[in-house]
Amino acid sequence: MEYLHSMVRVQNLDAALDFFCNKLGLIEMSRQENQGGRFTLVFLAAPNDVAQARVQQAPMVELTYNWDTEVYDGGRNFGHLAYRVDDIYALCQSLMDKGVVINRPPRDGHMAFIKSPDGISIELLQKGDALPKQEPWASMQSTGSW
Repeated sequence: MEYLHSMVRVQNLDAALDFFCNKLGLIEMSRQENQGGRFTLVFLAAPNDVAQARVQQAPMVELTYNWDTEVYDGGRNFGHLAYRVDDIYALCQSLMDKGVVINRPPRDGHMAFIKSPDGISIELLQKGDALPKQEPWASMQSTGSW
């Protein structure tokens, strides 16, 4: 398992970038705008992690800016922790066997979500290409929020 990033939702992307980049000193590594989902993702790395971040080997902070106005309360502005895993199906099965609820099953062979006992969402991402779809995952429904 490999730690990837922490996601934080921001209400004003310019103000957030001013804080994280101009004041804190993080460096913007990439930006993705999703017209359909109406959001922008900006990945930031610490100065000493830039070389590793260029090859996606260093943990980063993901700023998520949703284009439609939303008030974040109750900690909703903190999104999730993310980990890259060698075999998403095997890990999800192991977690289920240990009593962990798979809130968003890996139906696509690529992504799943679980929650910590304190309700922190954890994203699991398949290393490399998505695995071929397989049961019981392909038809498993999501449970709760993630």
